[in-house]
Amino acid sequence: MTPRTGVLFISSAEDPGADTFIHTLIMRSLDRDRFEVHVAGSAGKAGARTPAWQVLESIPGLHLRAANFGPSVSGLSRAAKFRHVLGGVGAVASFAMLAQYVRRHRIRVLHSTDRPRDAVACAVLGRLTGAKSIIHAHLKCADWMSRSILKSMGHVDALIGVSAFVAQSLVDYGYPRERVHAVLNAIDLPRWDYRQEGAGVRQEFGIPYDAPLIVCAARLFRGKGQDEVIRALPAVARELPGVRLLIVGKDDRQAMRQSFTEELKVLARELNVADRVIFTGQRSDMPSLMAAADVFALPSDEEPFGLVFAEAMAMKTPVVALNNGGTPEVVDHGRSGLLSVPGDAPALAANILTLLRDPALRARMGEFGRQQVEARFAPQRMASDVARVYDSLLAASGVETDLVTHGAVL
Repeated sequence: MTPRTGVLFISSAEDPGADTFIHTLIMRSLDRDRFEVHVAGSAGKAGARTPAWQVLESIPGLHLRAANFGPSVSGLSRAAKFRHVLGGVGAVASFAMLAQYVRRHRIRVLHSTDRPRDAVACAVLGRLTGAKSIIHAHLKCADWMSRSILKSMGHVDALIGVSAFVAQSLVDYGYPRERVHAVLNAIDLPRWDYRQEGAGVRQEFGIPYDAPLIVCAARLFRGKGQDEVIRALPAVARELPGVRLLIVGKDDRQAMRQSFTEELKVLARELNVADRVIFTGQRSDMPSLMAAADVFALPSDEEPFGLVFAEAMAMKTPVVALNNGGTPEVVDHGRSGLLSVPGDAPALAANILTLLRDPALRARMGEFGRQQVEARFAPQRMASDVARVYDSLLAASGVETDLVTHGAVL
C-alpha cells in the first residue's frame, strides 16, 4: 500500500477569515486515502480556545498541533514586521519543536496563507526541514504587501493564487512563472440552499414582498463599492419607486480609520434615497438575505476572486459587478450576471435596472449561476486542483509545471 503524503497547513489566525475558510475547505476535502493532513494553529488557552482552533477541531481526520507564532505584525513598521514575525523566546522554541514535528511525521508539503506570520513560518520551515513549501495568495500581489510576505514568497517552492488574476499578479511582480499556479476558490455548497425563502428578511425590515430588492454585502470600505451602488440608486428609483437597498456588513477599520457607514449614510441623504437604503450591520444569515434579494450588487474594484458572488449564484441570485480583477472568472457576463467597467455609473445603474425589470431574465441567470457553482466552485474540485500542485512539487526534479486555472492555461 502506498504511504500517504503528509501535508502540514500553517494557520496563525485566531479568528477565521475568508482565507481560513478556504483552507479549511481544502483540509476537509483532501483525499484521506492519499494525504495525511496536519495543521499547526493558534490554539489559545485551555478552556478558552480561539475561534479558529474550534473550527479546526470540528474537521474530521485532522492531526492538530498547537503552535506559538509570536505577536501579530499588524501596525508595525516594515522593518519591525520581519523582525517580530517569529519574535519571542516562546515562539522560537515552539517553532523549533514544529520543525521536529515535521521531520518526525515525515511531512512532505507545507501549505500556508499569505498572512505575514504564516508566510514567514512556511518559508523558514521549508528551508529547515526540506519539506516542499507553498504560500497560498488570496490577494493581488503588489507593493502594499509587507516586506516579510514578499520576501517569503520568493523563498518557497510554489505559489497558489485564488484566481488567474491573482496568479498573474504574482508573475507580474517577478516571481517565476513555473512556480505559480491558479486554483479557483470554492464555497460550502450545503450551506447555500436556494430553496429557502427570504420572506422573513423582508418582514424584518418592513420591505413589501413585491418591492424590488438589491442586496450589497461586504466589509464596509471604499474599495468594495457600496457607495457606487448608492449613487446608482436614484436612476433606479426613478423607474422603480419601490426599490430598496440592503447594505450588509460592518466598517473595516483596518482599511479605513473613519466610519464608512456614516459616509454612506450622508451620501444617501444627499442623493435623497436615504429612505430606500437599509443598513443591517453584520449578519450571520447570508443565505436568507440572498434568498430575499432580486439582485446582488457589489461593484468592488479588482476583487481577487469574489466568494460572495459565488454565494449569490448558489442562491440563484443574479449578480451585478465590475468587469475586472478575478470577478469575470466567477461571474459570466450575460449568463449569471451583468458586468460593467469601473467608473461607469450609468452602466452600473442600467445593469441593475435590466435585471430588476425582467423576472424571466433573473430566473435564467439564477439557474445558470447555480449550475456554474456546482460545476466549478465545489470544494472537491478545489482540493483536487491543490492536490495536483502537491503532486507537481513532489515529482522528480526537473519536471516543470504550468500556470493553470481550472480548465485553462494562462
